[in-house]
Amino acid sequence: MVRIRLKKTGGKNWISFRVVVCDIRSSRDGYMVEELGFYDPRQSNEKIDVERVEYWISKGAQMSETVADIYKRAKEGKSKVRGVADPYTKKKNFKADKEAAEA
Repeated sequence: MVRIRLKKTGGKNWISFRVVVCDIRSSRDGYMVEELGFYDPRQSNEKIDVERVEYWISKGAQMSETVADIYKRAKEGKSKVRGVADPYTKKKNFKADKEAAEA
C-alpha cells in the first residue's frame, strides 16, 4: 500500500518537510517513490503538485492528516496563515470528550 506523507528534512531547530509518496512499511525518512512538494511550518510556506496527488489517490494512495490539509488548501488556492493552528489536534482530551458525549 502507498501513502502520501511528510519526510523530515532540515537541521536542528530549523525543520522542514517534503511531501512524498512512499510505501506504508518504509521508515519516515526512508525510501520514497516520488516527491510531490514541500512544507515549511516555520515560514508558513507550502507547495504541492495537485495533479500528481490526484493521480496517486486514483491509484489507491492514502494521505496523512497534515498532507490532506495541505492538499485542501492548495486545491482552494489558499496558503496557510501564519500563527493559525490546523483544525485538528494531535493530543485530544478524551475525558472531556467522554463527558460531553454522556451529557
